[in-house]
Amino acid sequence: MRSLLFVPGHDARKLAKGLDCGADALIVDLEDSVPDAEKARARSVCAEFVGEHRERLPLFVRVNALTTGLLHDDLAAVVRAQPHGIVLPKCVSGRDVARVDADLAALEQTASLPIGSLCILPIVTESAAALFELGSYAREAGPRLCGMMWGGEDLATDIGASANRIDGLYTPPFQLARSLCLFGAAAAGVAAIDAVYADFRDVAGLREEARAAAAAGFSAKAAIHPGQVQAINEAFTPSDDALREAKAIVAAFAQQPGAGAVNIGGRMFDRPHLTAAQRVIARAKQS
Repeated sequence: MRSLLFVPGHDARKLAKGLDCGADALIVDLEDSVPDAEKARARSVCAEFVGEHRERLPLFVRVNALTTGLLHDDLAAVVRAQPHGIVLPKCVSGRDVARVDADLAALEQTASLPIGSLCILPIVTESAAALFELGSYAREAGPRLCGMMWGGEDLATDIGASANRIDGLYTPPFQLARSLCLFGAAAAGVAAIDAVYADFRDVAGLREEARAAAAAGFSAKAAIHPGQVQAINEAFTPSDDALREAKAIVAAFAQQPGAGAVNIGGRMFDRPHLTAAQRVIARAKQS
């Protein structure tokens, strides 16, 4: 997945529009975009939508946080519809993922679904405390963990920041949070998902940020508007030049399987380059 589009879970029109915007996955939102008075109706709309369209593309559901008292009802409403996974907001550590894992297992058993059929994608940087726990996902989250997403809006509120960007660029605290999410995901062996770009009218800024995220090692980027999807998909799709070089590296090592490094056109490539090349080829196949 390159692009994951957030869509309000109570808005049937926007949900239908999301299906055809080119996003690789949708995140049907039961949290921030749904007013409190609409939470119960949103669960019903979400479950119906997921049940009808889950074969078209991966559908995640962002539930409400563990601390809200709404999580169990969210899970109970959507598990039977069999979404691809659950997005867990305001996650503090791998232990939170393990707690939701246990709740899902009980609900899956009740619904006669295979245990572990839903994955969990936590949003891992929405509080200061969470930044000190990013190594815990590799140790404690368990096999449902399918990625880690970072976010800066709630983090700004938590630390008292008046803004998380200046002149369009993240300030140092948020650059740190972004990097720690990337490292935590790599340590856990799962995809790192870059945060949304809030100014959905600024396509040029989005494109630049998405390209930088892909170069840094992120696997995908979240979106909040269908108009952002194309730029994100382009940024996370390997260029023709990158793909040609990756194939040349893989071919050279295939010809010299015992080599620690190979020479291609006067440039030396070693085993880490081979791993990177294999990732580029895999990403191109998924595009």
